[in-house]
Amino acid sequence: MKIAISAESTIDLTKEELKKLKISTVPFGIFLGENLINDGDITLNEMFEFVKKTNILPKTSAVNEFQFQEHFDNLLKENDAIVHFSLSSGVSSAYINAKSVADKMKNVYVVDTLTLSVGIALLAFNALKMVKNGSTAKEIYDYSMQLRNKLNVTFIIEKLNYLYKGGRCSALQLFGSNILRIRPQIIVTDGKMSVGKKFRGNINDATKAYCEYAMESSKNPDLENAFLAYTTATKEMLESARTALKNKGFKNIYEANVGMTIASHCGEHALGILYLEK
Repeated sequence: MKIAISAESTIDLTKEELKKLKISTVPFGIFLGENLINDGDITLNEMFEFVKKTNILPKTSAVNEFQFQEHFDNLLKENDAIVHFSLSSGVSSAYINAKSVADKMKNVYVVDTLTLSVGIALLAFNALKMVKNGSTAKEIYDYSMQLRNKLNVTFIIEKLNYLYKGGRCSALQLFGSNILRIRPQIIVTDGKMSVGKKFRGNINDATKAYCEYAMESSKNPDLENAFLAYTTATKEMLESARTALKNKGFKNIYEANVGMTIASHCGEHALGILYLEK
């Protein structure tokens, strides 16, 4: 049985990486003012420049049922089954749309990853291994539904402006964060985002403290793979994350510049550490 591994553009891997791994994706839409473009059609710097010039935040548009139908139909022309990894249902309607289409088809399995960005990639990596080992699509789906609960996904953001305008934090939280120079840790739990520990100071110092705290509070990490993901980051921010992950003992440390969809909610100078627990 030939199995296709699929995701939305929110998997946040480059086109080159996706091609090499043979992961097929369907893009989210991004509204910049009245213009709708596909996630990845322009760079993050161009998107952030648009925001600075217009004071208009980008708005995301989830993949709709028509797009999923077309995407799945194309994959089934050359594959016997599909395992699709969808952005958490707690932050997007994409999963519901994908599931609605898949329920009317045969051999199409949709995983609600309960996560975002390269957290989705960690699940897809495991699925690719299972494909090589001869697992069925149903077996991959079942195991992925268990594995998603072992994801550890946190990140630090410089400002709450993007989350506030996107309706994910209150005006009081925004005001307090800006006045007190609080850089909050965002934790993805059960598919939703919540505020964790708060760090103060400039973003470089706050990121270093966040990375050290993230590793110290790690329960029982699977040290095989870890991702360092970011929107924009200073050299100091990246070095702090690399050092913390190396000191923890991770064997493979991947770096990813997140896509437009995730960046639309985090803004500039957002950095995350993502890995699996044993």
